[in-house]
Amino acid sequence: MTHRRGSGDDGHADRPEDKTCASCGRRIEWRRSMAKNWDDVRYCSEACRRRKITSVDRRLEELLRALVERAGRAGVDPDEAARCVDPEAWKQLHEPARRAARRLVAAGAAEMVQGGRVVDPSTAKGEVRLRGV
Repeated sequence: MTHRRGSGDDGHADRPEDKTCASCGRRIEWRRSMAKNWDDVRYCSEACRRRKITSVDRRLEELLRALVERAGRAGVDPDEAARCVDPEAWKQLHEPARRAARRLVAAGAAEMVQGGRVVDPSTAKGEVRLRGV
């Protein structure tokens, strides 16, 4: 099966830029099915639309921003912010801390690294660190 391409160099001449999910910080790639309401798209999924941003999410984001500024290029583990918010039940905040980390990267406030190399926060798996830009 062959696919038709647009006239641009990358084959996507009329395609708008990708967006970042307001909840999880992952990349939302434009799809033709979203063309009519692309300007209104804020979330990558129904789960993110329901979850939105909570006060805990904001707190994790603030703590991560402060930890990254303090650590600089050394970087910090997103779980450090989770431990600050709730030292007893920090494991429940593991994924919310990663979502906060992805939002900081999307905002340009940090870089996500694995093994010393910058990685795409939308596809990174395993242990990651945030460092200042």
